[in-house]
Amino acid sequence: MGTTKIINSKLTWILIFSLIIFTELLDVVITNFFPDLKLLKYASIIVLIGILPFFISTINVIMKMDEELQVNKLKLKNIFDTLDVAIWSHDLKSDTLLITPGIEKLYGYSYIDFYKDLELWKKVIYPDDLHVLSNREKKLAAGETVTSEYRIIRPDGEVRWIQDRGFPMLDKNGKFVDFNSVLFDITDRKESEDRYRSLVEMSPDIIAVIGSKKVEYMNEAGWRLVGASSPDEVIGESALKFASSHIIKTIRKKVGRIDRGELERVRVEFQVKRLDGEPIDVEMTTTPILYEGRLAVQVVGRDITERKKAEKTIQHMAFYDTLTGLPNRNRFRHYLNTVLSNHEDKILAVLFLDLDRFKIINDTKGHTVGDFILQKVAHRLEMAVQNEGFISRQGGDEFIILLEDIDKEKVTEVARRILNEFSHSLEVNNQEFYVTPSIGISMYPTDGTDEETLIKNADTAMYLAKERGNNFCFYSSNLNGISIRKMELENGLRKALEQGQLMLYYQPQVSILTREIVGIEALIRWHHPEHGFIAPSEFIPLVEETGLIVPIGKWVVTEACKQRKAWENAGYRDFPIAVNVSVRQFEDEQFIEYILEVLDETGLAANQLELEITESIMQNPENSMIILNQLKDLGVLLSIDDFGTGYSSLSYLKHLPIDKIKIDKSFVDDILYDANQGVMVKTIIDMGLNLNFTVIAEGIETDEQLSFLKKNGCRIGQGYLFSKPIPTEQMDEFLLYTNRKSGIPI
Repeated sequence: MGTTKIINSKLTWILIFSLIIFTELLDVVITNFFPDLKLLKYASIIVLIGILPFFISTINVIMKMDEELQVNKLKLKNIFDTLDVAIWSHDLKSDTLLITPGIEKLYGYSYIDFYKDLELWKKVIYPDDLHVLSNREKKLAAGETVTSEYRIIRPDGEVRWIQDRGFPMLDKNGKFVDFNSVLFDITDRKESEDRYRSLVEMSPDIIAVIGSKKVEYMNEAGWRLVGASSPDEVIGESALKFASSHIIKTIRKKVGRIDRGELERVRVEFQVKRLDGEPIDVEMTTTPILYEGRLAVQVVGRDITERKKAEKTIQHMAFYDTLTGLPNRNRFRHYLNTVLSNHEDKILAVLFLDLDRFKIINDTKGHTVGDFILQKVAHRLEMAVQNEGFISRQGGDEFIILLEDIDKEKVTEVARRILNEFSHSLEVNNQEFYVTPSIGISMYPTDGTDEETLIKNADTAMYLAKERGNNFCFYSSNLNGISIRKMELENGLRKALEQGQLMLYYQPQVSILTREIVGIEALIRWHHPEHGFIAPSEFIPLVEETGLIVPIGKWVVTEACKQRKAWENAGYRDFPIAVNVSVRQFEDEQFIEYILEVLDETGLAANQLELEITESIMQNPENSMIILNQLKDLGVLLSIDDFGTGYSSLSYLKHLPIDKIKIDKSFVDDILYDANQGVMVKTIIDMGLNLNFTVIAEGIETDEQLSFLKKNGCRIGQGYLFSKPIPTEQMDEFLLYTNRKSGIPI
């Protein structure tokens, strides 16, 4: 170090001054008592002067170390001031106590207070946490390092969490002689943990941690779901007790390992075994985590047993007839297309059956008797066809049978077996009924190479068999003459729009609770100049087949919006107008543009227009989702018509921007006439409400149906019980009347 720094140092001056004093004293002593040692005096002085630089250098090193120590002390103090930490050191032998000032930050008391009252640290502990001390004292007395967590109450009443890590020291006799403790404020961590723990424990979802094939943790929702009465019944148990080894291996393979950076969330659906052995369906999302320092898999999931049952029910409804249990129209068409794609070199036969006189029986004896007859018909068809064909119910009293890898002679044999089965009466409620089928037959590939042509030609042959009364008939091109009416209607339809033969009728949708009108459906009607009113069931399929659905559909939307705007101008503002939209209209590239134009031209708000679609649009889900979302963005209301008669997977349905679903009349009829007493209606209502859809029941005709719907949560109804479809003038009067009466009297 420089000379200036040495000279300026107080310690250096003290040393020099001390050397001078020491020299003078030495001189006095030698002069007075040892005169002969005069030379020694000067030698000593010379030595002292010689070692002076060494002393100065040593002092300089000491000073440097002292400066560094002061810097380090300052740094350490700053660190301690920054951290919520305090140190408590107590030498029990000397009863010397050392407490760092950091304790003031933790406890809110002056550290002097702790010197004055050595029990103060214990007095401020939260009463509920005092039990921690007894166990702590035992371990410290045994010389064990102890980490305790407890709460304290600060002078201002604030409660804080403290982590206290104590280090005891025992002498060679095992006596407790020294104690040191480091204290941290862990309030933020504990509160964060408590919030997380509360969220996990109160979650209705299953949350679990699976370690090395065993359950490390499971929240209350989880252990209750598997039938446990406490977490002890599941914690530590093998995961194989609840899930198959295949599922566990699949999950572990997919989620990867956190230590390899292979993080992946995996969603799986599988069955879990409850403790009582009952299986339940669960939906789980899994991800790898570190749990208490070990690799594990975190599982978050929920019970989807009821949803799976609903999906199964809906899927069964989509492909099977609820009355007879036979495959329905959708299932048959899907199966026929599959067969056609795999049997190009084999002969197939399509048999189209219609029951003679059934409609008379159904109308005179009621739907209950009619349903029993249809069930017996289905059974007899199965007896006649045996395992040689695929039988389906198309709807009403129509059935279709597919025979594979067959010739005309064998088809004739099967047809005659069917007729023979119906040669004797059916008995229902101790009454005998004679029902015979008329059968039309088309053959692949001679009568058609696609599903639609084969069914259409078999249908044509069936009409001829019915007219001739000879029960079954093979199709031939000469039979086209029986479609004269169909051709007349088709030609008439092309002129109907131009000549003003089409009109709209309106049917109200009513609140079951208040009887108020909450919507009106527009329904197309055709008044033919020669044949009078043509049934919609007869001409609407022609509209679809011919492609006239697009221009006619546009006309319907336009007229309905104009009429709704007229009612709005008349003061009726609280309900939308509903219009049916077909799949063909959805496929029109200009459909969205046209809806915009109609709303703009009529001045009708988008939320006053409701478009009713069928489940069949989900045959092209990607395109349909795009169009539906575009309509939803416009503000147009959307509903699914005839719900349950088509097919729509819940995986799609729950993501559709749908506002309402309409229960088909056939299911509403089941409330009175089906042996299950409306179980399908209840299933659809429950599912719709769970998915936050408004549920509308169509075809309500009786007070019993209305009471059932009301009891089971359906809030909107439509049907003859309220009003049949009526023309515009009558609807005006209906609105005026219900407006005055504040609801429809029933």
